[in-house]
Amino acid sequence: MKPTAFINTFLLPAVMAGEAFNVNPVVILAQAALESGWGQSLLSMRYNNYFGMTGYGKGNRWWPGTTVKPGKSSLAFRTYPAPEDSFMDYARLLRQVYPLAANMSAFPKAFAREIAYSRYISEVNGDDREAYRQALVSLCSRIERETGLESGSKAA
Repeated sequence: MKPTAFINTFLLPAVMAGEAFNVNPVVILAQAALESGWGQSLLSMRYNNYFGMTGYGKGNRWWPGTTVKPGKSSLAFRTYPAPEDSFMDYARLLRQVYPLAANMSAFPKAFAREIAYSRYISEVNGDDREAYRQALVSLCSRIERETGLESGSKAA
C-alpha cells in the first residue's frame, strides 16, 4: 500500500483509538506505518496486526487471544479479526502498560523517545532504538502534513 493510501485507510481507526484512550492519533498512525511497513508486512496483511504486537497476556475486547508464529519466528504474534481491533488494542496497551508514552503522545518527539527506549522495542530482535526513534519522528511529521492534524509543541 502506498503511504497516502495507508494514511487515508487507517486515519479513522487511529482517531477512534486515540479518542477512546486519549492518545494522539498521529503517533498511533505513525507507529502502525513503521511497524507494518505501510501495511505491507505479513502480520498486517494476513493477521491485521499493524503494530507487531506479540501474543502475550490475556485476551481482551479487541484481541480474542489468538496467535500465530509466522515464518521461522520463535515469537507468537497477536491476530485480530479486523484492522480496527489492532488499533484499539495498541492504544489500550499504550494507556495501560506505557502510560508515560501515552501521556507524551501530544508531543511526537517526546513520545518517540519514550517508546523507542522502552521495553516495547526489542533489541533482541535486532531493533535499533535510535533509528526507530528517528523514523517515528519523521513519520509523525509526514502524517501531520498529509492529514492536517496537529500535535502539541514540536519541542521536546
